[in-house]
Amino acid sequence: MILPILIIISCVSITLLGYMWYEAHRNTIHHLELEMDQFPYSFDGLSIFFISDIHTRTINKKLLEQIRTSVDLVIIGGDLMESGVPLKRVKKNIDQLTQLAPTYFVWGNNDYETDFRQLDVLLRENGIQILDNTCAKFETADAVLYLIGVDDPTLERDRLDLALQDVDGKGYRILASHNPIIAEKVDEHHQIGIVLSGHTHGGQIRLFKWGLTERGGLKDNGNTKVFVSNGYGYTKLPFRLCAPSEAHVITFKSKAE
Repeated sequence: MILPILIIISCVSITLLGYMWYEAHRNTIHHLELEMDQFPYSFDGLSIFFISDIHTRTINKKLLEQIRTSVDLVIIGGDLMESGVPLKRVKKNIDQLTQLAPTYFVWGNNDYETDFRQLDVLLRENGIQILDNTCAKFETADAVLYLIGVDDPTLERDRLDLALQDVDGKGYRILASHNPIIAEKVDEHHQIGIVLSGHTHGGQIRLFKWGLTERGGLKDNGNTKVFVSNGYGYTKLPFRLCAPSEAHVITFKSKAE
């Protein structure tokens, strides 16, 4: 009687582990269309490919094949690598990303586990702009948009105040930060329309609705909107449950008056 029960338990365990491995290695892109208050009409349709928490993974071509239209910007939301990941693998990943569109990067906590100076050089040599408490400015004839980036809040390297000093006038503001905790430092007068972040992995392994962190998604904290991705990779264990691997194409639309 005990043997059949053990066999059943073993089969269920193996099946569950297989499914968790599959969840961690998915190549899924979610296409989101966000209609935003005060988003400039001249930037209507701005499309951003947002990918965070790549960690040890190599970006699969199947992932990028799901981008149905060209994107205007690529944002790497930190944890591009971690300890033990060879730079050769990182180079392969960024080669694929930079083929899509101009690419921007914010530091994550795991990026500092290795020689981050080598990573810094690699990014710059490949034309990736690092937003380390600074911003990038985009202009049309009648509007300005700022992409603001802070260094990793997990390690308390973030200086939102310095990043905002580079904002030299009115314009729509998107803030990229590896850790969504930065939203706690955003005040209404900062006029940041949305925060794009990762870090949490959506809990990575959840029991239905319960997890160590919240599942990714879009929320409003009163001072700004906060979008958190579950991330593309994983850390520690190559498993996910109820928080599958993901990346996003986010298209911003002006809200009709």
